[in-house]
Amino acid sequence: MQLLQTPLGRINPRWLARLEKILRRIPSVQAMIEKEYQEIMDRLEPALKPYRGDFSAFSRLPGTGRAQQEIISEMEALRDREAARWKEGFVSGAVYHGDPAYIDFLNRVYAIHSQVNPLHTDLWPSVSKFEAEIVSMTAQMLGAGETTNEFCGTVTSGGSESILLAMKTYRDRARERKGITRPQIVAPETAHPAFDKAAQYFGIKIIRTPVGPDFRADLKTIKEALNRNTIAIIGSAPTFPHGVIDPIAEMSELARKSGIGFHTDACLGGFILPWAEKLGYPVPPFDFRLPGVTSISADTHKYGYAAKGTSVILYRGQELRRYQYFTAADWPGGLYFSPNMSGSRPGGLSAVCWAAMVSLGEKGYLEASGKILQTAENIRRDIESIPGLYVLGDPLWIISFASDAVDIYKVMEYMAARKWNLNPLQKPPAVHFAVTLRHTQPGIAEKFIAALRAAVEHARANPEEKGETAPIYGMAARLPLRGVVSEMLRRFADLLYKI
Repeated sequence: MQLLQTPLGRINPRWLARLEKILRRIPSVQAMIEKEYQEIMDRLEPALKPYRGDFSAFSRLPGTGRAQQEIISEMEALRDREAARWKEGFVSGAVYHGDPAYIDFLNRVYAIHSQVNPLHTDLWPSVSKFEAEIVSMTAQMLGAGETTNEFCGTVTSGGSESILLAMKTYRDRARERKGITRPQIVAPETAHPAFDKAAQYFGIKIIRTPVGPDFRADLKTIKEALNRNTIAIIGSAPTFPHGVIDPIAEMSELARKSGIGFHTDACLGGFILPWAEKLGYPVPPFDFRLPGVTSISADTHKYGYAAKGTSVILYRGQELRRYQYFTAADWPGGLYFSPNMSGSRPGGLSAVCWAAMVSLGEKGYLEASGKILQTAENIRRDIESIPGLYVLGDPLWIISFASDAVDIYKVMEYMAARKWNLNPLQKPPAVHFAVTLRHTQPGIAEKFIAALRAAVEHARANPEEKGETAPIYGMAARLPLRGVVSEMLRRFADLLYKI
């Protein structure tokens, strides 16, 4: 899609979107784009469907059910193929604890509660106990105990649901209390895409603001973006792309003075930053100790070391949380309410989350955070010593780096061929490595740096090498026609559901 790249990138994005619609109506252009899509999907399919021919596949129910032991054996074989990479520390993020004995403990907890459904509070009041305590423990960790305000929240299925619920809550409160029917939120461009998802789902306009040279939110442009329809400002602690913490104190104070909500997205940092602060690392204020922070999302299934997927959404006061709830008072089936997006939910996951938190305790989280932060410090130092690479911003444990000498996506591809899984970034082209407990094992950090040095040297020595996936990442990062890239992602999603 070279033809659709420069100089289109210099056109105003609003006009570019209109131009894209016109271009897509031209048969020859559409045919060219379709050809590119097909070539990209053909290139990706073998990697996404590696089990074809090796395992059974079903496009319809089998006439006779398979033997249970046969199913278990096949699942164990699939597990064994996939487990080595993350167990050996080759994966950025994804698996945050991973110790076999710890996993066995969580699995035992889930087995005990596999039939529990929080929707039926009369049958399983135990899950209400677990979830109430999860919320309280998380709130206390995030500054609730150091203020006189009341804090509350709910357990959700993950960070995205926590973010969606918070935005829905602010929308509904603004509509009822201020009569706002065209709500807007202001978020730095580095804030998680879940805020765009919330905007799309709930009819909210999202205004994205640029970040500064340190990749943190720019307070001036945020202030300029506010208007009478603004219902909330968003900040990240830290951001997913670059692992830096936005100026939450200044942003939340601006929100407080403007009479609007402020949400701290601490999905990644909620279970590390409090302990990093205790360990003496430079952690700027980001939690409920700041009077302008009115909600926080924190993922228990990341550095909280619970099983996938649970998260917590916290609020400053029950009055705000009540706008999150769904109620149906006139349904013939009886009185119905749901505190979050789902009706029926796997109560076993809430039990596992509670068990993870109380089994680790403050000492466990402090020790785990210390190991991660020290390992990340060493990795960052070694990355900065590799000629041609440089670290973006000032991260603590999510290390984003780019290159002024080689194609960083080719570096990533070289690493992937040697089992290392990195996260590709764009604007600017970069990759990041999220350090977890898996990487604190002896020798893992050293192996990573050795492989990274070799990758940079290879990319420098072979600048013309096209590779398999590097051109795809490069095209997606540079192509100004974002609708084309969005459609490519939809095709990718289609491919995931192809047998």
